[in-house]
Amino acid sequence: MSPEKQAVAELRRAELARRRAEKQELRRFTRRQRHRRAMWWSLTGVVAVLTALILIAVFSPLLALREVRVEGTQRIDPALVVDALDGQLGTPLALLDEGLVRDELDAFTLIRSYTTELAPPGTLIVRITERTPVGTIIRGAAFDLVDAAGVVIESSPERVAGMPVIQVPGDDVESRAYASITEVLFALPADIRAQVDTIAASTRDNVTLQLAGSNQRVEWGSAQRSDHKARVLAALVAIHGGDGSGLYDVSAPGSAVFRRD
Repeated sequence: MSPEKQAVAELRRAELARRRAEKQELRRFTRRQRHRRAMWWSLTGVVAVLTALILIAVFSPLLALREVRVEGTQRIDPALVVDALDGQLGTPLALLDEGLVRDELDAFTLIRSYTTELAPPGTLIVRITERTPVGTIIRGAAFDLVDAAGVVIESSPERVAGMPVIQVPGDDVESRAYASITEVLFALPADIRAQVDTIAASTRDNVTLQLAGSNQRVEWGSAQRSDHKARVLAALVAIHGGDGSGLYDVSAPGSAVFRRD
């Protein structure tokens, strides 16, 4: 083959190689485009499905409030709580007005705290922690059962059995004397607390107790180290509980004594 023909043949082969390379590059480019397009449509589909699910959750009557369930109450009638929240019935769970729920439940003075839980498809669970009574304050002819914050849990013309009478100047439940009394009551073992007839203080440092069924008193002092004082008092009562009238002095727990009258 002459050099001219050989050169022409080389040019043709080079041209064919170039065209094949261009076709391969075009196929790779279009394949990447198709891949990107498929990913875009997939993401669009996922977003559309999520949007539809959110819209169903927010607006669908299938997930609307149909039942209010109340748990944890003893003094509060659960039906009253349900009635207070019935204005929310028919509202989609995702659109329940938490502020309105809070306002309605705040009207119940016996509720110390609460939590709510949504249970699809249509239930609101309200778990209530009620106020715990610590004693009774006598106001006129009424016996007010109060909690540690001084909130009146109930008022009756008769004394509530098992509840000590709390005596502070002016029945001031916001005083330091009242705070010391409640701290002492919470520190007492249940069996000793059940024996307390009255508990009094004029300052935060001079708490005294009168035990029921006897003329035995307790000089407690301040509310400091109340847990330790409670253990010491329990030990002394176990020894001297039947010894007649006298005074338990645990104001200095390191040298606590029982003095007979």
